[in-house]
Amino acid sequence: METIDSAPLLTDRLHIGDCLIVLPSREVQAPGARRPARLTPKAIGVLLVLARGAGNVITRDELFAQVWPDTLPTNDVLTQAVTQLRKALSAGGTFPEGQEYIETIAKTGYRLLAPVTWETGEEQSPETGEPPVPEADGPVSSAVAPMPAAQVVADLPGQQKNRGFWRQARRRLLLAVGLLLLCSSVTMAWLLWHRPVKETALDAATADGTGVIGSPERPYRLITARQGFGTFPALSPDGALVAFADESDGGSTLKVQSTGSATSATLVEAPPEAIDRFPAWSPDGREIAFARFRRDGGCEVLVIGATGGNARRATVCDGAEMLSFNWTPDGRGLVFGSMTGSHGAPGIRRLDLATGRWTALDYERGEGDFDYAPRYSPDGRQLGFTRNPQLGAVWVMAASGGAARRVTGGSVEMRGWGWLGDDAIVFGRRVDSESRLYQVDLGSGLLKDLGVDDAQSPSVAGMGKLLAFVHRAPQFGLFRIPLDHPERKERLFASSGRDAQPMIAPDGQQLVFNSSRSGAFALWWARLGQPDSLHPVEGLRPEARQSPDWSADSQQVLVSGRDDAGQPGIYEVTPEQGQWKRLPIPVSEPLQAIYGPASNLFFVIGREGQGPVTLSLFDRAGGNWRRLAQVPGASQVRYDHRTQRVLFTRLAEGGLWSADANLSPSSFRELSGEVPSRWRFRTWAVGNDGMVTYLHQEAGCSVQMRRLDLSQAPRCLEAKAASATNGFSVSPDGDAVYVALAVADGTDIGIMPVPQTVSRPLLGVLKWLPALGKPDS
Repeated sequence: METIDSAPLLTDRLHIGDCLIVLPSREVQAPGARRPARLTPKAIGVLLVLARGAGNVITRDELFAQVWPDTLPTNDVLTQAVTQLRKALSAGGTFPEGQEYIETIAKTGYRLLAPVTWETGEEQSPETGEPPVPEADGPVSSAVAPMPAAQVVADLPGQQKNRGFWRQARRRLLLAVGLLLLCSSVTMAWLLWHRPVKETALDAATADGTGVIGSPERPYRLITARQGFGTFPALSPDGALVAFADESDGGSTLKVQSTGSATSATLVEAPPEAIDRFPAWSPDGREIAFARFRRDGGCEVLVIGATGGNARRATVCDGAEMLSFNWTPDGRGLVFGSMTGSHGAPGIRRLDLATGRWTALDYERGEGDFDYAPRYSPDGRQLGFTRNPQLGAVWVMAASGGAARRVTGGSVEMRGWGWLGDDAIVFGRRVDSESRLYQVDLGSGLLKDLGVDDAQSPSVAGMGKLLAFVHRAPQFGLFRIPLDHPERKERLFASSGRDAQPMIAPDGQQLVFNSSRSGAFALWWARLGQPDSLHPVEGLRPEARQSPDWSADSQQVLVSGRDDAGQPGIYEVTPEQGQWKRLPIPVSEPLQAIYGPASNLFFVIGREGQGPVTLSLFDRAGGNWRRLAQVPGASQVRYDHRTQRVLFTRLAEGGLWSADANLSPSSFRELSGEVPSRWRFRTWAVGNDGMVTYLHQEAGCSVQMRRLDLSQAPRCLEAKAASATNGFSVSPDGDAVYVALAVADGTDIGIMPVPQTVSRPLLGVLKWLPALGKPDS
C-alpha cells in the first residue's frame, strides 16, 4: 500500500489514447475534433468502468450494476451509451481505420482497447521533492518556462535561502491543506455512513413476522398484469427473461417473457392430460429444465432449449410429491431434493445428465427430514435448501455436504427462496393472511422485510441484481356449503378483507375465524343467524398456520398466536366475552394445541430449539404441565371425541395416522398413505360421525370433497373458486361444511431490483474512481 506522501495526487482528468477526458464537465477533447464532445452522465459512468478495467472484458451485468444501480435498465440504454462513447473517441486517431476504442464481446460485454493514463498534480523529483526542471533541449511547457542555468548560479546566497524557505513553506502549506481535505472527507464519509436513519416499520421487521402488513411504496412492477395465474417464475442468468407456468385455463403451460413487460411466448406445448411446471434455467442460459406431470400420476423431468425445440428426458419421477430440482454449477447435472415415488430417495441427490447416474449427497439430516428446493450459491461453494417447508426453515451447508446450519428462524410455512449473492438469501413465508418476502444476511443473521406484500416464490437472476416473484392478492370469503346441494352455498359475513379458517363450535351455533376485515389480522367470533353479534377478540394476534380448536362444551377456543415481542404461544380464548389468556405450555416454540379427552389434557405440536417438531400429550393438572408422551415429526393434530382417537399428519410424508388417546406406539395405525398430501396437510377435518373428509383439487373441480374411507363418492363443492388450504370445518350434524373460498383471485409475476447493502456517495475525486475503494483484481 502506498503512503500518503508517495501517492500521486489524482485529478479529474484522464487520457484514453490520444483523447483527454475532463470529468467535471464530461467533455472529451480529441485532437482531430473541431470542438469537445459532451457525454451524458451515464455514458461517462460507462467510460469510467471500462477505464478501470482497461484491456479486460467488462460484462453487461457489471456495467448495469455500477452505472444503473437499483434500477431495471434495458440493453438499449447501454448500447446507446457505448455508441456515444465511440463517436466521441473516434476523432482521436489512436487506432487505424476500421478499429475502435471499445470492442464488443458478443453476448458478454465490452473491452476498452486504448491505454488509460490519469493526470496527476504537480510532479516532484523523487530525490529532492522539488519540481523537476526540463531538459534544455527538451520540450518546454508553455505554462512553466525553465530558468536559465546562468541565472541560477548568479543568485545570491540570501536569495537562494529565501527561495528555498518559500518553497518549503509552500510545500508544507499544500501538504497541510491536502491533509485537512483528506481528514474532512473521511469525517464526512464516516458521518454519512453512520448517520441516524429514521426507522420505518419495514426496517423494524423481524423474523417473528411482526413487520407491518403492506408497504408505503411499491418497490416492484408487475409484468403479467392480466387475469390469470402466472406461477413458478425463473429468471434467466442475465435477468433479461423470465420463464413461468401459465395456469390460467386450468392447465399449466410454460412461457417465456421479457422482463420489460413484453408479450409472453409459449416455450413448449404440453400434451393433452399433462401439465408443465417448475422451470429452471441452466447456468449458461441456453437450456431450461422442467417437470411434466400427467393426470395418470406419471412424472418426468425434461430439458429443452431456451428458444424451444424438442425436449429430452432427464429422469422419471412417477409418484413424486413436492418435487424440487435445480442445476448444478457446471451445468452438467441437476440437484434434486427429497423425492417420493418409485424413483425417489430421501435426502438431496445429484443427477449427471450425460450418464443418468445418481449420486447421494453425504450430509447431516434426520430420519424424518424432508429437504426441499436445493440451490447452489452463485460461487458454487454452498448449497441451501428448505427443510420441512410446511413448518420449516432454510438451511445452508458446503456444496460437498457435511454439517448444515439453519439460517432462518421460526417454524414457518416457507413459500420459496433464492440466493442474493453468496452471503445472503431471500425467502417467502406466510405471515397472517398473506405471504411476504424477507432478506437474510448469512453472516450477521440480520433479517429485513423487503416491503413486498402478497409475494412468494422468489427467483434471483444469476448475477444477483434482479428479483422475480409471484404476486398473489386473493380475497377469501366464508361460505356454508350444504353437502346435498352445493350449488346453494351461502356466504357469511361479507367483507372486503380476507377471511379464513372457519371453525364451527360443537353446539353448531357459534363460529370463530381469522380475518383482516378490520385492517388488522384478528380472531373473530359470531353467533350464526345473528350478524350483529360479530366482533373481534381485541389484543390477540392469531397465527394462520393452524386452525383454532373448540372445547367440547363450546365455551372456549385454543388459538396459536404471538405476543407483543413476537414470541409464539398458545392462547385459551373465551370468544363471546372477548377474553383470553396465554397458557404456560413448556415448549419453546408451540405451534398448535387442541383439547384432549379431559379438561386437563392437551395435545401440543411444537419445537424445542433446533430439534424436530414433536406432538406431545400434556397433563396440566395442578399447573405442572407434565409431558406424558410424544411423537416426532407431526405437522397437524385433531382429536376425535366420538372414537377417542388422535389423528395426525407428518412432515416427512403424506397420509394420515391415528393413535389412542395416550399416544401409545403400539396403537399407531396408517389410515391413508396418500392424503392429506404434505403441502395440503391442513385441508382435512373430522365430523361428529368420526369420518375424515379431505378437500383437494381435481380437473374441472376446484374444491372436491372426499371421505378418507371412500364410503361415499367424491362431491364437487365448487367448480371454479379455489379454497383456502389452512383449514375448514364440518357442521356437527354433518350436513354442511364451512370453508373459505376465493371471491377474487389471480397471480402475476413481479420484478424488482435486488435490495443491496446501502452504498454511500464517494467524495471528491473518489466519486469518479470506484476502483480506489476496492482491491485490485
